[in-house]
Amino acid sequence: MALALVDYEQQAREAVKAFWGNRQAARLKQLAAGKADQGERGGVTAGKNMDGFLALIHDLIQANGLARAEIHQQRAMLTLPGYFRPTKLWDLLVMHQGELIAAIELKSQVGPSFGNNFNNRTEEAIGIALDLWTAYREGAFGQQPRPFVGWLMMVEDAPESRRPVRDTSPHFAVLPEFKGASYLQRYDLLCQRLVQEQLYTTATLIAAERDAVVSGDYAQLSPMTGLKSFVAALAGHVAASAARLGE
Repeated sequence: MALALVDYEQQAREAVKAFWGNRQAARLKQLAAGKADQGERGGVTAGKNMDGFLALIHDLIQANGLARAEIHQQRAMLTLPGYFRPTKLWDLLVMHQGELIAAIELKSQVGPSFGNNFNNRTEEAIGIALDLWTAYREGAFGQQPRPFVGWLMMVEDAPESRRPVRDTSPHFAVLPEFKGASYLQRYDLLCQRLVQEQLYTTATLIAAERDAVVSGDYAQLSPMTGLKSFVAALAGHVAASAARLGE
């Protein structure tokens, strides 16, 4: 049986348009209320910017055999136990018959400042995955197969995110692949290595300009971190889980 990929490219374009549209609407709303956040924060505090991607994930799960799965998006139902800390709040959890099918994080970053945010996102992505898999090893989720663990990152496609970046390391040389790499290239390397080190089932990076609020156009940096890899891996995991669980 072929996997159902639910016209993911068109859904992704709609998600990109919604991302920029929601940021713009949140900013205008705060300005009208006289409560504008400084800088870019006004577009972040609305908290709904990645909802289009959540809808795509929801459709993938429904279409690939787990129509009765519990797809949690409400804050009160998004907590999993950790190993290095008591709990972690995820962006989306998929449960079925008491089993954790998938845990997914959806992140974004816009300019003009990319440096500190890149480091924070990197540390966060590595830390939450290590925490989850250690808790899994210790039986925090019971006896069950490995869940799908996904990380999807959307970054503003802008001159600042594509410009080569210089680093200083006075004691040891920076790894050659990072020398002169832009922030988008660094995110791509991060996603590749998150998968290579088996911290995530798949990690995806897409880049979109602010003008994509009209077209929904987005760019992908490599096949390994492209959206199709995320979509196909999730659809395959859901289909295999459905077959195993007798759905």
